[in-house]
Amino acid sequence: MSERLRVLLVDDHAMVRSGFAMVLSVEDDIEVVGEAADGLQAIEQARATRPDVVLMDVQMPRMDGIEATRHLVAEDLGHVVIVTTFDRDDYLFDALEAGASGFLLKNAGPEQLLDAVRAAGRGHALLAPEVTRRVIGKMAAEHAAPDRPEPAALAHLTVREREVLVLLGRGLSNSEIAAELVLGEATVKTHVSNVLGKLHLRDRVQAVIYAYEAGLILPTED
Repeated sequence: MSERLRVLLVDDHAMVRSGFAMVLSVEDDIEVVGEAADGLQAIEQARATRPDVVLMDVQMPRMDGIEATRHLVAEDLGHVVIVTTFDRDDYLFDALEAGASGFLLKNAGPEQLLDAVRAAGRGHALLAPEVTRRVIGKMAAEHAAPDRPEPAALAHLTVREREVLVLLGRGLSNSEIAAELVLGEATVKTHVSNVLGKLHLRDRVQAVIYAYEAGLILPTED
């Protein structure tokens, strides 16, 4: 990743792109390197500009944000953050499965936008409880198989790693997991890395999905 975070804005509404660009461009550590009005343009721009972060709308002409995300992740063309009005939960869950690193609401304030871009640029998944857990919980409930056995890969986890996976699934940060399990943050970071490695998961968002789909967390859990 370059010293300044390179950001690509993808939305079929020019006003939305302009608004995001105004907020991002005044920051010393962020550079808007391109804009796109649909998924096909997003792929072209990402290949040309090599962004660190792509702010991606979902519903767009020619190619939607889900398919574009799938292509960008496959080619390792930046961390994709889905920008949504939150009106189609199924689209959002599909985007997560396609490899998106998280969500940003279109009505987010400037500070939330900056935090989201910086977090994604550092490789951190965005697990905002009011968004990610609602979407994943709902979709996991709809696709749940009541008598499905646990995935065999869970047997490779230690008892502590399994506990960490459950807390990851609830959207807890490393510091929150450390407090819950009375561990140091460095130790938690090691456990998280072990969980992701053993289960062949790309990031924390995939860990959340895995925890729900494996039945470790009930979609109705608070």
